[in-house]
This record gives sequence, structure tokens and C-alpha cells, in this order.
Amino acid sequence: MRVRFLTVLAFGALACGPSAAALSLDLDVVMLEGSGWTRERALGVVREATAILAQCGVALDRMELRVLAVPPRLMDFSTPAARELARTYPAGRPAVYLVRDTRSRPAFDAEAIGRSNSRTRPEIADTVWMTAATRDPGIALAHELAHLLLDSGEHSEEAGNLMRDETSAGSTSLSAAQCTRLRETARANGLLK
Repeated sequence: MRVRFLTVLAFGALACGPSAAALSLDLDVVMLEGSGWTRERALGVVREATAILAQCGVALDRMELRVLAVPPRLMDFSTPAARELARTYPAGRPAVYLVRDTRSRPAFDAEAIGRSNSRTRPEIADTVWMTAATRDPGIALAHELAHLLLDSGEHSEEAGNLMRDETSAGSTSLSAAQCTRLRETARANGLLK
């Protein structure tokens, strides 16, 4: 695999910067060349997602964007492809992989692999996988990062909640209880500092 370029961005490039009470998120983003993602779109999606997570006192401190040229068999998410990609080119955790499509069934546009659902695939723990066709990608990334930071696949029935089963522009809020649990769990798992 070849790395096409590497960009390290401080929080000031993507957000207003962390507040004194904020927990810091360092995020590695791996974009597959030819997947349908662009650098500008990836940055915009991360910017939108981290703005949503800011309501829980989480601020993006550092983001590293890597663009990889990979064989066609690794362009689409599947557990075997994800394992190979994560082993061959390891990224820090948490990590977001921007891929072309998915081969999983049922098919999801985006998927979070937390600690509680990675026992049989530990190589890809603490990762989010998003396809180029993901609807509302900034909101979807915030939703998947919340799953990851909460270490839970739980959804909410509450109107307007980010953790509803289907993401939408009108669903971006998290409850105080969700925020508390997100911060505590993510800190305990070493995903926020």
C-alpha cells in the first residue's frame, strides 16, 4: 500500500478549539484513494461530526488524515478486508476509515466497531467505517462516533436524538445522561483525554 499524502490538522483547523472543560479527541482518518471520498469532503464531515459532539464537552484536538492507495479487494468494507487493512496499515484509535462501499449483509452505510462488538475481530476495535454513499455523512459520523465512545450499539426513540436508528438532519441532540456516559466510557477506554 502506498500513502499518497499525510495531513495533520490541529483543532483550530476544524473547530473553535477545546474549551477548558472539554475532553480532547484525537482522530485518525484513513481515506482510500478512489473510494469516492475527497479530502475536502472528509474534512467537512469531520468538522460537522465534531461540532455535534461538542454538546457533550468533546473537542477535536488533533486529526490526522491519511490517503491510501489500496488493491480493489480492500476498497469495500467487510470484516476480512478491514482486518487486513488495519493490520497492514495501522492507525491510531479511534480511527475512521472512509471506504467505497460495503460487502456486509445487511448493508449499512456506516458502522462502528466498539470494544463490545469486536471480540471476534479485535484488529478493528475502536474504528468507524463509512461508505462514500452515506446519507447525511456528518451526522452519520457523529452517530457512529457516539456508538464508539459509548461502547454501545443502543439506539434511542427520543425525537431529535442523535442516536435514533435512522440518522437525519433533525436528529442531532444527545441527552445529559448520554453525554455523561459517553465521556466516562470513552475516558475509561482511553479514547478521550
